[in-house]
Amino acid sequence: MKYFHLIWAALFRRKTRTILTLVSIMAAFLLFGMLDAVRSSFDQAGATAGGAERLRVMSKLSFIQPLPQSLGAEIAQVQGVKSVAYGNWFGGAYQDPHNQIFTFAVSDNYLDQYPEVDVSPEDRKRFDTTRMGILVGEELAKTYNWKVGDQIPLQSNIFPQRDGSKTWVVNIAGILHPKDPGVAAWNKLILMHWKYFDESNPYNGGLVGWYVVRLNDVNQADQVIKAIDARNANSDHETRTVTEAALIASFVKQFADIGLIVGSIMGAVFFTLLLLTGNTMMQAVRERTSELAVLKTIGFSNSTVLALVLAESVLLLLLGGVIGVALATLLIPGVSEHSGGLLNLPNVGLDNWMLGIGLMVTIGLVIGAVPAWRAMRLNIVDALAGR
Repeated sequence: MKYFHLIWAALFRRKTRTILTLVSIMAAFLLFGMLDAVRSSFDQAGATAGGAERLRVMSKLSFIQPLPQSLGAEIAQVQGVKSVAYGNWFGGAYQDPHNQIFTFAVSDNYLDQYPEVDVSPEDRKRFDTTRMGILVGEELAKTYNWKVGDQIPLQSNIFPQRDGSKTWVVNIAGILHPKDPGVAAWNKLILMHWKYFDESNPYNGGLVGWYVVRLNDVNQADQVIKAIDARNANSDHETRTVTEAALIASFVKQFADIGLIVGSIMGAVFFTLLLLTGNTMMQAVRERTSELAVLKTIGFSNSTVLALVLAESVLLLLLGGVIGVALATLLIPGVSEHSGGLLNLPNVGLDNWMLGIGLMVTIGLVIGAVPAWRAMRLNIVDALAGR
């Protein structure tokens, strides 16, 4: 810290250039903080306590191929199974066919499989006793200003009613309150009764889309998975059973390799940052050639001059980078909140900060290496002569 005032003065010798460079560094590390949070969010998808102790049983042929409802009783007999529930995709829309809402027709005990989702006893009782009742996510209710007791029309192009109508009139019986960030997507969905759904359309005929199996012991997951699939082997409804966490991770990867995408973007950003800040440092040192020669003349050693230039480079990266990561820390909670549960971005933690600071120091040393080496090798006579 002995020469900090010299480093600071040199860094802000050209204030406009330095500030513009700092803004670029801030933007790069803001992007780093946000994208790393997105990557972590997708990596953690389904990684709740319940995500490991719940299994999903689906058709081996295709996830859209239905299974017989009678299969539920057979699954319940498998050793290690605590409870079994089932559901169907409904494909609901509100007001406009393009305004899709995730809507599922579920068995009466479906919510019991998800202790991470809270429903008040009054709302649960009302839902259980209302044939046309639905439960709606908290954020969804706020979006459309819905309240308990409202009657709303849901459209479905997949499952019309027996009279041919595509509009299903349902009553809001309660509100879903996700307690665990891992199931925040429940803020944006609707649950309706499977019995009402099955009896009111001509196409379902007692079939279900998937089963949710809750285990007595998470350590028995592999054993239960093998037992369920073995029971249905060589039947007309062969099954594929996976943990809920694995299913969600697999579903995400079907769309894209988020880690690869984020890594590629950040690689491009930091490569550009290297070129930009490297050019800034080269130009800054070139402009101070005579000043560096004077420092050597009054007794500064070659190694001290080298350290001064490297410190200036690292300080430039640290100033912009710390502000950028701090902005990401402040913005991420707001992004998660306004996504309505669709994005559950983890906060910037100590590990993220340490990685970010490590990148700042490394980039600072890399871009400062060449100008620092030239400054160290500077010939005093030639520099003072302007050669």
